[in-house]
Amino acid sequence: MHDHSSSEKSETMRPRSRRRLPIGAEVDAGGVSFRLWAPARERCFLVIEGNSQHQMTAEDGGYFCLHLPGLDAGTRYQFHFGDADDLLADPASRFQPDGPSGPSVVVDPARYQWSDHDWQGMPAFGAALYEMHIGTFTREGTFAAAREKLERLRAIGINCLEVMPINEFEGEFGWGYDGTLLYAPTRLYGTPDDVRGFVDEAHRIGIGVILDVVYNHFGKGERFCEFTPDYFTERYSNEWGKSINFDGPNSRGVREYVAKNAAYWIDEFHFDGLRIDATQALFDSSHDHIITVIAREARAAAGQRQIYLDVGGHGLDALWNDDFHRSATVALTGRSEALLS
Repeated sequence: MHDHSSSEKSETMRPRSRRRLPIGAEVDAGGVSFRLWAPARERCFLVIEGNSQHQMTAEDGGYFCLHLPGLDAGTRYQFHFGDADDLLADPASRFQPDGPSGPSVVVDPARYQWSDHDWQGMPAFGAALYEMHIGTFTREGTFAAAREKLERLRAIGINCLEVMPINEFEGEFGWGYDGTLLYAPTRLYGTPDDVRGFVDEAHRIGIGVILDVVYNHFGKGERFCEFTPDYFTERYSNEWGKSINFDGPNSRGVREYVAKNAAYWIDEFHFDGLRIDATQALFDSSHDHIITVIAREARAAAGQRQIYLDVGGHGLDALWNDDFHRSATVALTGRSEALLS
């Protein structure tokens, strides 16, 4: 049962510092600023720690905002739209310790003390890449455990890691390509600061880290329809799920959600670039294609650091050729069963 003593419209206080991102929960000097995109809803309520409830302020464009003083990192929160028994995670949640359907947690990225201030980023050429699945790379399947193995990779000449998708997903194991909450590193691999510590250590020993990202569909993200069906479109189809609405009516918030996510990984986690999955399923007839916007946002977030954006065109650096290793396997072994089946 929720405490409805605060259910009347809460006083919105102006945050003392500018938001880093237009959505999600962010810590500032006086408390926490919350902002959500839910244009299909007329009212939105923020629930703190499972009991205190606060009505958010509606803004133009389908956004809701609220600043609550006195809160800090570690605060758990959820949303609902009038039915307090149906609590929802923040689509831009930074951490989900109980999985994608549990409460979201406020994270303060400024608390991590980076040591990679002299790191200049990844050059576009000369990289010896190692594709890494954090969940299988060590027995523990965590960023903390993988961090301890980085020196071994450097010793054999690896100077760049391509980490497979790490955002929150349903279940206890997955390759990461059915992510549900794009901003939350999965709790299965550790905390957000464990991710930062992994990247920091890689940079210390001269290894760049590229993150694999999936922007062509959501795993069980169709629950985003409870915020707005505008996340999805029926105009296009792909083989993994509902296509994402990058060019239809009310697509501005969707484009922002995805493009700012690309910037988020570069800015708050110091990743050295992105490998963008299945761009053939990023359907967009806009003058400014979503891939171009992703590239622009990611490079702006990097500042003076050089980053590497895989998949060529639209301002990116290279094309991922997934057929090379298949052809090489046939050439080296003579085995072609998969091609004949």
